[in-house]
Amino acid sequence: MQTTASKNFPLKGKVLILCTGNSCRSIMAEGMINRLTNFQAYSSGVKASGKVNPNAKKILEIHNAWKDEYHSKTLHKVLNLDFDLVVTVCDHAKETCPIFPKPVPKIHVSFEDPDGKEFSEFEKLWIEMKERLLPEIEKALSSRV
Repeated sequence: MQTTASKNFPLKGKVLILCTGNSCRSIMAEGMINRLTNFQAYSSGVKASGKVNPNAKKILEIHNAWKDEYHSKTLHKVLNLDFDLVVTVCDHAKETCPIFPKPVPKIHVSFEDPDGKEFSEFEKLWIEMKERLLPEIEKALSSRV
């Protein structure tokens, strides 16, 4: 798996990371994917909180993966984009994942919500996402015909 994105390589696909509140896990995944891969990631919440958790922002800043455009948003803001893959990162989002205007493959890679926990839990989540989420996305999108 490629670990550093390069502008010299073509974009390999668009990914939507879907969570409940779009404040921690999905925002962290969006930043990680955009920083470390050649996939274009977006994130959304099925019931967006309207704010990014400060520790999620901090971990993204530490890894040079934060962009000021990142914010907690509802699904309707990204629903009409043509995604190559939808990834749910929490069980609630998996259970309530909506129907998209065009058929799109979906995978589920669940992570514990670090909201309200110590910063060290966000650091652990970063590592876990890097080890589990990125390979699953690569696998799902490399199998496209």
